[in-house]
Amino acid sequence: MKMKTYRLVIVAALTASGAALYNHAAASDEDAEIEARVAAAKAASGDFLKQLAGTMQREMQAGGPGAAMQVCRDVAPRIANDVSLEKGWKLTRVGTRVRNPMLGMPDAWEQTVLQQFERRAAQGEKFDEMSYFEVVEEPAGKSLRYMKAIGVAPQCVVCHGSAGQISAPVRAQLDAMYPHDRAVGYKPGDLRGGVSIKQPLED
Repeated sequence: MKMKTYRLVIVAALTASGAALYNHAAASDEDAEIEARVAAAKAASGDFLKQLAGTMQREMQAGGPGAAMQVCRDVAPRIANDVSLEKGWKLTRVGTRVRNPMLGMPDAWEQTVLQQFERRAAQGEKFDEMSYFEVVEEPAGKSLRYMKAIGVAPQCVVCHGSAGQISAPVRAQLDAMYPHDRAVGYKPGDLRGGVSIKQPLED
Protein backbone atom coordinates (compact mmCIF):
# COMPACT_ATOMS: atom_id res chain seq x y z
CA MET A 1 0.00 0.00 0.00
CA LYS A 2 2.84 2.37 0.80
CA MET A 3 4.56 1.46 -2.46
CA LYS A 4 1.41 2.40 -4.36
CA THR A 5 1.25 5.73 -2.55
CA TYR A 6 4.88 6.46 -3.39
CA ARG A 7 4.22 5.69 -7.03
CA LEU A 8 1.28 8.09 -7.08
CA VAL A 9 3.40 10.81 -5.49
CA ILE A 10 6.19 10.23 -8.02
CA VAL A 11 3.75 10.31 -10.95
CA ALA A 12 2.13 13.50 -9.60
CA ALA A 13 5.54 15.10 -9.13
CA LEU A 14 6.62 14.17 -12.66
CA THR A 15 3.33 15.46 -14.06
CA ALA A 16 3.71 18.77 -12.20
CA SER A 17 7.32 19.05 -13.33
CA GLY A 18 6.33 18.44 -16.95
CA ALA A 19 3.56 21.03 -16.72
CA ALA A 20 5.98 23.56 -15.25
CA LEU A 21 8.48 22.94 -18.08
CA TYR A 22 5.70 23.26 -20.65
CA ASN A 23 4.44 26.52 -19.13
CA HIS A 24 7.99 27.88 -19.01
CA ALA A 25 8.56 26.98 -22.66
CA ALA A 26 5.23 28.52 -23.66
CA ALA A 27 6.06 31.70 -21.75
CA SER A 28 9.48 31.83 -23.41
CA ASP A 29 7.90 31.46 -26.85
CA GLU A 30 5.41 34.22 -26.07
CA ASP A 31 8.19 36.52 -24.84
CA ALA A 32 10.18 35.84 -28.02
CA GLU A 33 7.15 36.66 -30.15
CA ILE A 34 6.52 39.93 -28.31
CA GLU A 35 10.20 40.84 -28.59
CA ALA A 36 10.09 40.22 -32.34
CA ARG A 37 6.91 42.27 -32.72
CA VAL A 38 8.40 45.18 -30.77
CA ALA A 39 11.51 45.09 -32.98
CA ALA A 40 9.27 45.14 -36.07
CA ALA A 41 7.28 48.08 -34.69
CA LYS A 42 10.48 49.96 -33.91
CA ALA A 43 11.77 49.39 -37.44
CA ALA A 44 8.46 50.42 -39.01
CA SER A 45 8.20 53.62 -36.99
CA GLY A 46 11.81 54.49 -37.81
CA ASP A 47 11.25 53.90 -41.53
CA PHE A 48 8.06 55.97 -41.43
CA LEU A 49 9.76 58.92 -39.74
CA LYS A 50 12.77 58.71 -42.06
CA GLN A 51 10.59 58.69 -45.17
CA LEU A 52 8.43 61.52 -43.85
CA ALA A 53 11.43 63.66 -42.89
CA GLY A 54 13.06 63.15 -46.29
CA THR A 55 9.89 64.11 -48.14
CA MET A 56 9.36 67.11 -45.87
CA GLN A 57 12.90 68.36 -46.40
CA ARG A 58 12.66 68.08 -50.19
CA GLU A 59 9.32 69.89 -50.32
CA MET A 60 10.48 72.59 -47.91
CA GLN A 61 13.49 73.30 -50.11
CA ALA A 62 11.41 73.24 -53.28
CA GLY A 63 8.28 75.07 -52.19
CA GLY A 64 8.77 76.48 -48.71
CA PRO A 65 6.52 76.01 -45.65
CA GLY A 66 3.36 75.77 -47.73
CA ALA A 67 4.64 72.69 -49.52
CA ALA A 68 5.79 71.19 -46.23
CA MET A 69 2.30 71.68 -44.76
CA GLN A 70 0.82 69.73 -47.65
CA VAL A 71 3.21 66.89 -46.85
CA CYS A 72 1.92 66.84 -43.27
CA ARG A 73 -1.70 66.99 -44.36
CA ASP A 74 -1.69 64.70 -47.40
CA VAL A 75 1.50 62.64 -47.66
CA ALA A 76 1.99 61.60 -44.00
CA PRO A 77 -1.47 59.95 -43.66
CA ARG A 78 -0.93 58.19 -46.99
CA ILE A 79 2.43 56.77 -45.89
CA ALA A 80 0.89 55.67 -42.58
CA ASN A 81 -2.00 54.02 -44.41
CA ASP A 82 0.39 52.18 -46.76
CA VAL A 83 2.36 50.80 -43.82
CA SER A 84 -0.85 49.80 -42.04
CA LEU A 85 -2.13 47.91 -45.08
CA GLU A 86 1.22 46.22 -45.70
CA LYS A 87 1.70 45.08 -42.10
CA GLY A 88 -1.89 44.46 -41.04
CA TRP A 89 -1.39 46.92 -38.18
CA LYS A 90 -2.70 50.37 -37.38
CA LEU A 91 0.03 53.02 -37.64
CA THR A 92 -0.81 56.64 -36.89
CA ARG A 93 0.79 59.89 -35.76
CA VAL A 94 -0.67 61.46 -32.66
CA GLY A 95 0.12 64.83 -31.13
CA THR A 96 0.18 66.52 -27.77
CA ARG A 97 -1.72 69.29 -29.57
CA VAL A 98 -3.38 68.58 -32.90
CA ARG A 99 -3.99 70.46 -36.13
CA ASN A 100 -6.81 68.29 -37.40
CA PRO A 101 -9.13 66.80 -34.74
CA MET A 102 -10.06 64.05 -37.21
CA LEU A 103 -6.44 62.89 -37.41
CA GLY A 104 -3.83 62.82 -34.71
CA MET A 105 -6.05 62.91 -31.63
CA PRO A 106 -4.58 60.47 -29.09
CA ASP A 107 -6.82 57.91 -27.44
CA ALA A 108 -6.69 57.23 -23.69
CA TRP A 109 -3.74 54.82 -23.91
CA GLU A 110 -1.78 57.20 -26.14
CA GLN A 111 -2.47 60.15 -23.84
CA THR A 112 -1.11 58.19 -20.89
CA VAL A 113 2.05 57.26 -22.80
CA LEU A 114 2.60 60.85 -23.97
CA GLN A 115 2.39 61.98 -20.34
CA GLN A 116 4.92 59.29 -19.46
CA PHE A 117 7.21 60.59 -22.22
CA GLU A 118 7.00 64.08 -20.74
CA ARG A 119 8.08 62.75 -17.34
CA ARG A 120 10.93 60.76 -18.86
CA ALA A 121 12.10 63.83 -20.77
CA ALA A 122 12.04 65.88 -17.56
CA GLN A 123 14.46 63.31 -16.12
CA GLY A 124 16.88 63.88 -18.99
CA GLU A 125 15.93 61.13 -21.46
CA LYS A 126 16.16 62.09 -25.15
CA PHE A 127 13.21 61.74 -27.49
CA ASP A 128 15.34 60.17 -30.22
CA GLU A 129 15.48 56.82 -28.42
CA MET A 130 12.32 57.11 -26.34
CA SER A 131 9.63 54.47 -26.86
CA TYR A 132 7.19 52.32 -24.92
CA PHE A 133 5.24 49.12 -25.55
CA GLU A 134 2.56 47.17 -23.74
CA VAL A 135 0.28 44.20 -24.38
CA VAL A 136 -3.26 45.40 -23.72
CA GLU A 137 -6.70 43.81 -23.50
CA GLU A 138 -9.39 45.89 -25.21
CA PRO A 139 -12.99 45.18 -26.29
CA ALA A 140 -11.72 44.39 -29.80
CA GLY A 141 -9.22 41.88 -28.42
CA LYS A 142 -5.62 41.65 -27.27
CA SER A 143 -3.01 43.76 -29.04
CA LEU A 144 0.56 44.94 -28.76
CA ARG A 145 0.69 48.72 -28.52
CA TYR A 146 3.88 50.60 -29.27
CA MET A 147 4.73 54.29 -29.38
CA LYS A 148 7.85 56.14 -30.52
CA ALA A 149 8.28 59.71 -29.28
CA ILE A 150 8.56 62.62 -31.72
CA GLY A 151 10.38 65.75 -30.56
CA VAL A 152 10.19 69.26 -31.98
CA ALA A 153 13.19 70.05 -34.21
CA PRO A 154 14.35 73.65 -34.77
CA GLN A 155 12.89 73.76 -38.30
CA CYS A 156 9.46 72.76 -36.98
CA VAL A 157 8.82 76.16 -35.38
CA VAL A 158 8.22 77.68 -38.82
CA CYS A 159 4.78 76.07 -38.67
CA HIS A 160 4.49 74.98 -35.03
CA GLY A 161 6.23 77.77 -33.11
CA SER A 162 4.96 80.84 -31.29
CA ALA A 163 2.91 83.58 -32.92
CA GLY A 164 6.09 85.60 -33.45
CA GLN A 165 7.83 82.71 -35.22
CA ILE A 166 5.04 81.93 -37.69
CA SER A 167 4.94 84.38 -40.59
CA ALA A 168 1.69 85.98 -41.72
CA PRO A 169 1.50 84.01 -45.00
CA VAL A 170 2.11 80.73 -43.17
CA ARG A 171 -0.47 81.61 -40.55
CA ALA A 172 -3.00 82.42 -43.27
CA GLN A 173 -2.38 79.09 -44.97
CA LEU A 174 -2.64 77.24 -41.66
CA ASP A 175 -5.96 78.95 -40.96
CA ALA A 176 -7.23 77.87 -44.38
CA MET A 177 -6.00 74.27 -44.11
CA TYR A 178 -6.62 73.74 -40.38
CA PRO A 179 -9.46 75.92 -39.04
CA HIS A 180 -9.25 74.15 -35.65
CA ASP A 181 -5.46 74.25 -35.36
CA ARG A 182 -4.01 73.92 -31.86
CA ALA A 183 -0.54 72.62 -32.79
CA VAL A 184 1.36 75.85 -32.16
CA GLY A 185 3.39 77.36 -29.36
CA TYR A 186 6.08 74.68 -29.44
CA LYS A 187 9.79 75.25 -29.04
CA PRO A 188 12.72 73.03 -30.05
CA GLY A 189 13.09 70.13 -27.67
CA ASP A 190 9.39 69.92 -26.76
CA LEU A 191 7.45 66.69 -27.17
CA ARG A 192 5.44 66.98 -30.38
CA GLY A 193 3.72 63.60 -30.19
CA GLY A 194 4.45 60.06 -31.27
CA VAL A 195 4.17 57.34 -33.87
CA SER A 196 1.60 54.91 -32.49
CA ILE A 197 1.34 51.29 -33.65
CA LYS A 198 -1.26 48.71 -32.72
CA GLN A 199 -0.67 45.07 -33.66
CA PRO A 200 -3.51 42.59 -33.15
CA LEU A 201 -2.46 39.47 -31.23
CA GLU A 202 -3.96 36.04 -31.80
CA ASP A 203 -4.97 34.02 -28.77
